[in-house]
Amino acid sequence: MKTFAVIPAFNEEKNIAAVVKSVKKHSKNIVAVDDGSQDRTYEEAKKAGVTVLRHIINLGKGAAMRTGSEFALKNGAEAILFIDSDGQHSAEDIPRLEKELDGADVVFTYRNLRSASMPAIKKFGNFVLNAMLSKLFRIKITDTQCGMKIMTADAYRKLHLISSDYNIESEIAAKTGKNKLRFRQLPIETIYTDAYKGTTVFHGIQIAMNMIWWKISR
Repeated sequence: MKTFAVIPAFNEEKNIAAVVKSVKKHSKNIVAVDDGSQDRTYEEAKKAGVTVLRHIINLGKGAAMRTGSEFALKNGAEAILFIDSDGQHSAEDIPRLEKELDGADVVFTYRNLRSASMPAIKKFGNFVLNAMLSKLFRIKITDTQCGMKIMTADAYRKLHLISSDYNIESEIAAKTGKNKLRFRQLPIETIYTDAYKGTTVFHGIQIAMNMIWWKISR
């Protein structure tokens, strides 16, 4: 299966090169998407030797993921892998995800939500969003907000993703349940380098409201 690794990036000049190099050990097809960074993210990704797409302005993580995915599909991708650009995820887990995709449509990953290194606000937010997801879409995902995942190209097309920001993670989970796609989950190790990066309380409220919309919309 021809897999494309999509790496959304925003102001990650310190981490993007190392992330790209680690992913290159496991994937031949990589596209990084610089989401309007104000630093040297684009230049550092280019120096690492992969295809780099660029948003002139910051549009959000979801927009970057969709831009990378559309590029992958146009270039024959049969599967799309998402991995964050901040170094939180280990590329060593890529072969495990690809293996688990055999017989599934989507493979989610989950972090140790009881880890002392995980910010308390992230733990609480994950608990609330996971509970809502289970209630509304009859799907139990251990960690809806974990950014590392893989899906088939057919699954991506069926999801019809529209989110431009951090809502994208919950939208993928919600629409996986709504479309009754086959999914699996794998535990991964995660390193937290920034307690305030990612979804905030405001994002959490926004995601909760969007879940209701995804439930009632076609």
